[in-house]
Amino acid sequence: MNETIKRLKDKVLAGGVIDAAEVDLLASQPDLEGLYDAVEEITRRMCPPTFDSCSIVNARSGRCSENCKWCAQSAHYDTGCNTYDLIDREQCMAEARHNHAKGVRRFSLVASGRAVRGEALSQICSLLRSVNDEVGIKTCASLGLLGRDELQQLWDAGVRRYHCNLEAAPSYFKQLCTTHTVDDKIHTINLAREIGFEVCSGGIIGMGESAAQRYELALKLREVEPHSIPINVLCPIPGTPLADARPLTDDEVLTTVAIFRFIHPTVQLRFAGGRSKLSRSTQLRAMRIGINGGIVGDLLTTVGSRIDDDRQLTREAGYEF
Repeated sequence: MNETIKRLKDKVLAGGVIDAAEVDLLASQPDLEGLYDAVEEITRRMCPPTFDSCSIVNARSGRCSENCKWCAQSAHYDTGCNTYDLIDREQCMAEARHNHAKGVRRFSLVASGRAVRGEALSQICSLLRSVNDEVGIKTCASLGLLGRDELQQLWDAGVRRYHCNLEAAPSYFKQLCTTHTVDDKIHTINLAREIGFEVCSGGIIGMGESAAQRYELALKLREVEPHSIPINVLCPIPGTPLADARPLTDDEVLTTVAIFRFIHPTVQLRFAGGRSKLSRSTQLRAMRIGINGGIVGDLLTTVGSRIDDDRQLTREAGYEF
């Protein structure tokens, strides 16, 4: 471990905050193994030894008005995505019970569209209230760019964590989506926090952004102060503009995790979509150096991971599931 990495590691361990210039300096170090060793020490000393698990269910699928270039559910692209208006109540409850029985800590309903409002929101709130009352698993929601009244309905239904990804660095987001902005997302996040929600907000890497823009996203997320940061690795979807995006190398993924942990030393860094594209050894290394949470089970439009496999992986990485 070279002196620059050690100095910045010691600064973080002492409670300091690294700035943008120090992030650039850290990211330019050629000693990747030294970087990984440093960030593993930060994780072990500043994060609890538990792995925070959650499962997401696609409550409403497809026909989304937004033109996000990565998304299978956008109505702007022909992806063959399965579409439906609202998940069946019995299916939703069965998914919640299954995840609770497997020891998963959180259960989230995610819906396509710019925002879920009106009767659709009332129905989703009813589902989440039933999950809270009958299953007992913690509930989360990701329902788009909601206003204060809609967020209050979720709070009244027992939801205590709201998810809204920034997705990409502000300097790059406008190249990926023109129907809404990062500021629109931050507005919803701020309203959620004012009501009392914990915030879950992260992004997707591997969408053609530069390494510097990945770290720009991490710094922007520090302004959002999330409790949980999902790190998605792009899973290119045929029919979307990013279908032919270059896959990231293992070291690009691991370095991103390391820099995110330096910037967010106590926050849950959560493996999310696309990690099935990584080798088991890379997933394990990422968990040892910084990933201490994950979305388990199947994801929205791509296959995720088996809960039992994740339980074994977390044990090998030194966490309690």
